Amino acid sequence: MPRPEGPSVSPVHDRVGTTTLVRSAGTGRVDGPDGALVLVPGLGAPGYLLRTLERCARRGPVRVLDVPGFGDPAGPACSETLGALAGTVARWLVTVPRAPVVLAGHSTGAQVALHAAVRVPERVRALVLLAPTFPPRLRRTGPLVSAFLRTAVRESPSVVPTVLPSYLKAGPRRLVNCIRSAQADAPEDLLPAVTCPVTVVAGEDDALCPPEWIDLLARRAGRGRALVVPGAHSFPHRYPALTARLLAEAGEA
Repeated sequence: MPRPEGPSVSPVHDRVGTTTLVRSAGTGRVDGPDGALVLVPGLGAPGYLLRTLERCARRGPVRVLDVPGFGDPAGPACSETLGALAGTVARWLVTVPRAPVVLAGHSTGAQVALHAAVRVPERVRALVLLAPTFPPRLRRTGPLVSAFLRTAVRESPSVVPTVLPSYLKAGPRRLVNCIRSAQADAPEDLLPAVTCPVTVVAGEDDALCPPEWIDLLARRAGRGRALVVPGAHSFPHRYPALTARLLAEAGEA
């Protein structure tokens, strides 16, 4: 994983169980009594979240998890399917942080974070879903491609070099497997089982995560709220200060 600028964050490896090594970047210690912020990227590409990570590190302990660990010489941390990714994140939450965390996921990582929060509710004190995928109409290939193209033209070009290395290391098969697994998921059915406060955030130019979708998800949560922010799907990369502030507010709610 590339190292973000600044002395406050660095690469970290955590052993989860006997066979799984979870890579991450962030502050070295997340086992304090006040908890930490944990970020789960979409499609196993953590690079675009590093600007947000640096901003969040100014406020307190934070990690961006690199699952499934594309390109790791030791092999992937886990399968690229949603359930396996959520299982790895849940085991990390049980093993590494001392106190319950603010858990945030972006894109398909939001779905992973949601599943992990349901599996280990005692380890998550607040859940943040950033640009969660996929609303029901985008669970088919044609509409998904159309929404992707409409969103892509609104993205900042600077996001491309932050995700491309991870995508090239993953290869098309693993990326497609992850997308298909996420398309088969129904987060709206899982949210009623979440016991902590839930914040759902979408970019105003994101056709992959339209306003009516986040409104539905927020209503399905017991304690949910929906927010629309500037930008498209990768708004955490383009607006890291704004994203960091939203994450901090979610943890304080």
